Amino acid sequence: MARVDPYLRSILGRLGDLDPIDVLTATPIRLADLADVLTDEGWSASHAPGKWPAGTVLAHLVDTELGLGFRLRQAVTAPLDLGAHRVQPFDQDAWAARSARADPSLALEAFRALRAWNLTLLAGFSLDDWMREMLHHERGLESVDTLVRFLAGHDLHHLDQLEAVAHGA
Repeated sequence: MARVDPYLRSILGRLGDLDPIDVLTATPIRLADLADVLTDEGWSASHAPGKWPAGTVLAHLVDTELGLGFRLRQAVTAPLDLGAHRVQPFDQDAWAARSARADPSLALEAFRALRAWNLTLLAGFSLDDWMREMLHHERGLESVDTLVRFLAGHDLHHLDQLEAVAHGA
């Protein structure tokens, strides 16, 4: 049995038996609800000491949508005769540092647009697309299906953080 990366296992565990497409579809709605609650102070607050403030978490969700949407497109369009597509890594902390200053309303709109575009892509996938594999630089071979499940679990992980800030938990 192949060893599963602990971070991947944690994020996929967060998703559990939930339908990833349902989660991905619901996330923009949950983010909009949270945006209605969070004030300027709230966007600057963190869910825990030493963790990103809520505004940075939102910016990170946008960056992730952009980065993983690119990976999905690369994976399903890479020539099969070249083997598994090697994903392009990105430094989430470096991206977050540059994106964190963005206005939360702009970040929310960017997220909504990117998520809608990515859901449209997913809706057109064939079974072969879902099964396509890519080579992650840290975790090894992963299917498109695993990446989509990861994205949904990642949403839930960060939505929990934003909920904690919004509701003072």
